[in-house]
Amino acid sequence: MASVDYRNQNTLITGASSGIGAELARRLAERGSDLVLVARRADRLDALAAEIRAAHPGVTVTPIAMDLAAPGAGARLSAAVEERGLAVTGLVNNAGFATHRAFHEEDPERVAEEIALNVANLVDVTRAFIDRLRSDGRGILVNVASMAAYQANPTMAVYGATKAFVLNFTEALWYESRGTGLRVLALSPGATETEFFQIAGEGADGGTARMTVEEVVDICLRTLDRRNPPPSVITGRLNRVMAVAGRFVSRRLLTATVGMMMARNDAILKRKALVSSRG
Repeated sequence: MASVDYRNQNTLITGASSGIGAELARRLAERGSDLVLVARRADRLDALAAEIRAAHPGVTVTPIAMDLAAPGAGARLSAAVEERGLAVTGLVNNAGFATHRAFHEEDPERVAEEIALNVANLVDVTRAFIDRLRSDGRGILVNVASMAAYQANPTMAVYGATKAFVLNFTEALWYESRGTGLRVLALSPGATETEFFQIAGEGADGGTARMTVEEVVDICLRTLDRRNPPPSVITGRLNRVMAVAGRFVSRRLLTATVGMMMARNDAILKRKALVSSRG
């Protein structure tokens, strides 16, 4: 095991106001990294920054409130960092969201925003910072993908496709970054207990068990600490088994199985809501 030394580093985390991003911020601060926390909700960022400063007085925490779904995210975020005189050595792209319904029923503007945040601006932010990450050669580049990256996802077609892009993009950067010292990882969580489901809907977990953010972040950091980290990691043993099993069945069967699982879970939730409404 060759643990990453985060002391004297400065890690930028997007989507840092809650969930996996917030937990990564806490854990990296424990290990000595200064932080740049980026999200839309300034109040949540300020509260998290205050919490971390109180727990780790030697850690510098810089919150930057910014909507990364708007065009030009990379240039805007790079400028904000440079205006503050900050040197970034690590990057975690965690910002993203999902829509959950049949594609023909989706709001086109919402779908465009989903693609912009999950794909276009993740690439833009990564390109804005990767030269300095490679040059420093001590830090990490983590892009949060998903179990949804490993198969087609009926009723979450766009989300799954965006995460398949993130997985492939990040694994390519892992190869391109060999020999630089930069540790590149695509983190693929399964269903995780976060605010994700407040936007995507409770049925977006497909009826699968949810992990905690602490469990997901444990796996992420342990993987990065390996002597020779892999290009990607799936969180949870059952999730890994499911991803591997999907390679041994036809695409037709795999897609139909996921579609039926999602439909069954949505139906169960609708029945529960109906019963609850009747008192």
